[in-house]
Amino acid sequence: MKQISKKGYRGKEVSKRDAVYVGLDVHKRSIYMAIRINGKEVGTKSLTADWEAVVKVLAPYRAGLKKVVYEAGPTGFGLARRLREEGYPLDVIAPHKTPRVSQFETKSDRLDCSKLAEYAEKELLKAVAIPTLQEEADRQVVRLRNAMVEQKRKAKQRIKSFFLQYGLKTPRGLDYWTHEAIGILREMELPPALRFTLDRLLEDLFYFDRQLKDVNIRLRVMMKEKAYEKKAKILRTHPGVGEVTTLQVLTEIYQPERFENAKQVAAYVGLAPRIRQSGETRKEGHLQKAGKGTLRATLVEAAWSWIQKDTQAYRVFRRFVRNTGHVNKAIVAMAHKLLIHLWTMLVRKEVYRPML
Repeated sequence: MKQISKKGYRGKEVSKRDAVYVGLDVHKRSIYMAIRINGKEVGTKSLTADWEAVVKVLAPYRAGLKKVVYEAGPTGFGLARRLREEGYPLDVIAPHKTPRVSQFETKSDRLDCSKLAEYAEKELLKAVAIPTLQEEADRQVVRLRNAMVEQKRKAKQRIKSFFLQYGLKTPRGLDYWTHEAIGILREMELPPALRFTLDRLLEDLFYFDRQLKDVNIRLRVMMKEKAYEKKAKILRTHPGVGEVTTLQVLTEIYQPERFENAKQVAAYVGLAPRIRQSGETRKEGHLQKAGKGTLRATLVEAAWSWIQKDTQAYRVFRRFVRNTGHVNKAIVAMAHKLLIHLWTMLVRKEVYRPML
């Protein structure tokens, strides 16, 4: 493939009359770039993973540049924010919505960036919202909490598995992890090797417990910050919505105004069913795989709390149960309704209004 000229298109800078589209394939150590001008690919280039190198290569094409694109991935949004600082029209693309060719066709980083540039020119790509550095950092703290909760759960499970494996009698209260039960675990008489193992398992549990407490303190501070305080107060007026649900909604659904309607929000979170329709036949399948599973799980848990506290919501839930024949489907439908309520409250800056 042709290499991109350092001087630009055909040895000179492009003009405003040209249409330039750039595709990037971004990795940890390298960035592959393809440039299309006026419907033709003029070359590709391999760069080190250096944002400033990308800025430098794009400079000769600034006048005619219509779009720079790359797929969202583990490298985050730092490059996107840097290019936007320079005034480049950049989109980060949702990978699962990028058109795919036959699986038997040749694949490489150079071909991937070439295809992205071509698809951008044909307007076939779906962009995702680019969070600010603060929004991304705050979201990471909430996700860290989710990880600590999961690690603590696994630590408890390892201890229970230990007792099951060796036929040991579990202390009373271990199902609820009371202080009394944990105290018994610390003092149990066991063979030296088993005692050593149990002590290490308990250390893991205490470690993740301390980490979780530290993260929760940080989250409470976040809740009082200017960016979240008013929004959090609004969301907390909804029955069944507590601190955890509030923080996850605020950080995962950042910039809520970017969604045009409720369907987009539900699809983003993964609470929209797959629909197949042909002629007069219409079938609804499983939920679309999108967004963070932890947010969906939190919304379902909040929905259970909601129907217990709100009699009107409970009546709606019972109607869903009759219509679907499944309690699980009904509570997911309530979680969908809860999500739309919270999004609407954020956009309109209004407290909760009881369902009619």
